[in-house]
Amino acid sequence: MNRLLAHGGRWLLLALAFLAWPVLAQMPTVASAPKLQPVPALSARVIDQTGTLDAAQRAGLETRLADFERRKGSQIVLLMVPTTAPEDIASYANRVANDWKIGRKDVGDGLLVVVAKDDRRMRIEVAKTLEGPVPDLSASRIIDEEMMPRFRQNDFAGGLNAAVDRLVGLVDGEPLPEPTRRSGGERASGGGIDWENLGIFLFFGFFIVAPIVRRIFGKVLGTLVLGGGIGTVAFLITASLFTAVVAGLVAMVAGSFSRSLPIGGGGFSSGGGGNFGGGGASGGW
Repeated sequence: MNRLLAHGGRWLLLALAFLAWPVLAQMPTVASAPKLQPVPALSARVIDQTGTLDAAQRAGLETRLADFERRKGSQIVLLMVPTTAPEDIASYANRVANDWKIGRKDVGDGLLVVVAKDDRRMRIEVAKTLEGPVPDLSASRIIDEEMMPRFRQNDFAGGLNAAVDRLVGLVDGEPLPEPTRRSGGERASGGGIDWENLGIFLFFGFFIVAPIVRRIFGKVLGTLVLGGGIGTVAFLITASLFTAVVAGLVAMVAGSFSRSLPIGGGGFSSGGGGNFGGGGASGGW
């Protein structure tokens, strides 16, 4: 009887080992799996972690995307990273887009353009709401016709601007809900501040004009010239003396610290949309 039990115990152990072998065999693989790239902080509409775009190129793209968002409501974000390894660019872009929740909440009208420079790969990730105006075929054509040829010539700013042109044109034809106008962003009548134009003036003043003016005129005189110039341009465009005075004063105060300010979107955040289901296209150069 004892011999029979011992014989049965050995068979039981063998059966358990056989069943456990697939799990045990995967344990070293799981332990050694490479870590995924972290999702960058969403600090602007144009994020370049490769140092490829200069300040003027980033500012130009940022302004174009901000104007489009104010007019249409949809959000487009451009991201340049060295690599997406160990993920392929499609998986990485989908993960980033959903984490950032690009697009408006309850509308989900976001677009993410990712360029992995060292991998020589790019991706246009499209939220579900925009898969009609920006189908996979259209996204693929934008990559092949606009981005690829320019990237091969190291014209990354040109490729991104051309892609933005095509994407904006496609989304403009879609009947989306009107963007919500917040009281602080609307043009005030009479002596109120035109916050949108003021923000554009100050953005260019801080990050583009201020360093140049300070190098030419020095810190003190350059700050005065900057404030006067920004105020004058603000008055010529808005015809609001109050807006011009505020723009000039703020430019003088903040312009003196412009070297320490980061290039970015000035408090940009996503609209809380997301809902990216994998639509879009990838390509290389």
